[in-house]
Amino acid sequence: MRMYDSEFRYDRQPVGALQGLAPDRVAMIGSVSKSLGPSLRLGWILAPSRLAPAIAEEKHHSDRGSPGLDQLALTRLIESGRYDAHLRRMRRAYAAKRATLTEALQHQAPHLRLTGLDAGFHAVAELPDEMDEAAIITAATQRSIHLHGMHRYRVHGASGPPAIVFGFGDLNEHAIRSGIASIADLLQPAAGRVPHPHVPGRPV
Repeated sequence: MRMYDSEFRYDRQPVGALQGLAPDRVAMIGSVSKSLGPSLRLGWILAPSRLAPAIAEEKHHSDRGSPGLDQLALTRLIESGRYDAHLRRMRRAYAAKRATLTEALQHQAPHLRLTGLDAGFHAVAELPDEMDEAAIITAATQRSIHLHGMHRYRVHGASGPPAIVFGFGDLNEHAIRSGIASIADLLQPAAGRVPHPHVPGRPV
């Protein structure tokens, strides 16, 4: 099992790991790619002891090991308690950004329903069916606002209601407010019927 983004849960304490209930049968995989930085490329596996030799051998053959100095530094950070202190500080920081995004969208586009805010660094805004997800993203990009549509996260060929994914992890609160304000008109139901980009063979 993988506890993805479990360090940054905002509405309640993170759900306990299944591994804690059956440590002799369940392996848990974790990493610091979200909590510290993806460039560290460090993670861990908490697994039944009988699996340790096979896991170590597979790790050796797959990439011949991770940087030793980075591992020692992370170990010291965890053992000293500073890693936990870092998580508490960043949880407060991300919670403030999350609140800023929520308030900005409620003010500028109160008709949108937000989901996915319980944990992590993203929120999903569900759009009315008549709004064009791709066209809104294109128009926002022309204003230097980079958004993602929900279509890119769906199984290839699957369809679903239009939605925009808003990321807030690497933005400050001022950037979040100003960014939402600059695209507020694109998120309105009437204005949201943004003309489809011309595609050959598709009626305009």
